[in-house]
Amino acid sequence: MHKRTVVGTLAGLLLGAGLAQAQTPKVAITAIVDHPALEAVRDGVKEGLAKAGYAEGKDVTFVYESAQGQAPTAVQIARQFVGDKASVIVAISTPSAQAVASATKSIPVIFSAVTDPVGAQLVKSTEKPGGNVTGVSDMAPFADQLALVKEITPNVKTIGVLFNPGEANSVTSLAMIKAAAEKLDLAVVEGPATKSAEVQAAARGLIGKADALFVPTDNTIVSAFEAAVGAAQQGKIPVYAADTDSVARGALASVGFNYKQIGLETAELVAKVLKGENPGDLPVVFAQGTDLHLNKGMAAKLGITLPEALVAKAAKVVD
Repeated sequence: MHKRTVVGTLAGLLLGAGLAQAQTPKVAITAIVDHPALEAVRDGVKEGLAKAGYAEGKDVTFVYESAQGQAPTAVQIARQFVGDKASVIVAISTPSAQAVASATKSIPVIFSAVTDPVGAQLVKSTEKPGGNVTGVSDMAPFADQLALVKEITPNVKTIGVLFNPGEANSVTSLAMIKAAAEKLDLAVVEGPATKSAEVQAAARGLIGKADALFVPTDNTIVSAFEAAVGAAQQGKIPVYAADTDSVARGALASVGFNYKQIGLETAELVAKVLKGENPGDLPVVFAQGTDLHLNKGMAAKLGITLPEALVAKAAKVVD
């Protein structure tokens, strides 16, 4: 009798533990490729959820998969997450968000680091997304970024833009860059690269055509950023970036968002969904606030003098 009671109690405890584990929300995170900005978003999501009371391994479980720059892999990951019945799927970057949004119309999807969610057909509108998708946009301040180019290197007349024509956010970014450049009397030369292995050749192709290179928040180009910097150094021209994390990797300067902060903002939306809110009712969040990053070491290599006023107000200066 006593033995049966103990066995029954043990079985009940094990069953209860199993049910508790089964009921723990699973947040599945995916990104199109691994590079510092997207990794900062991922880390920000985890940190933000912890601050919201979702401790990893206790209140929530995380799964992370990178598509390693391959669109077909992004589709496979999306299908895997849907098959695993994730509670929420966080898709970092436009290609990953498009893959996940196409894979499910029921599981909540929170995108992050997507430039133009309407243009990418992820939401009907930023005010009222509808469906099961919402997220955080990193629509870059291109006017400020090109003004920075003119302030540091006033002799620049033509800027070469490296981008992946197959990435929706990059096509949108290019159009916005051209509009901002026109107002500053800057000519734009395009440097297309559809995969990371083509970045170096695309950058080399701009040498002699452009006075400086500019890299928008394009995952293909950023994943091979050092290759672009190497080519630019051979041509003795600077590289500017929309992504501040790229300054430590060789860009001369950038004014842009803190991608860890974007991850924290993404986590706020994820927490709301985990608490029962409908993602389609949550307006898209636009990243706010920018940091100025400068690379004094690269400036010295190129013989460029950084204005003292800029150095004084920079959030980070790389030596």
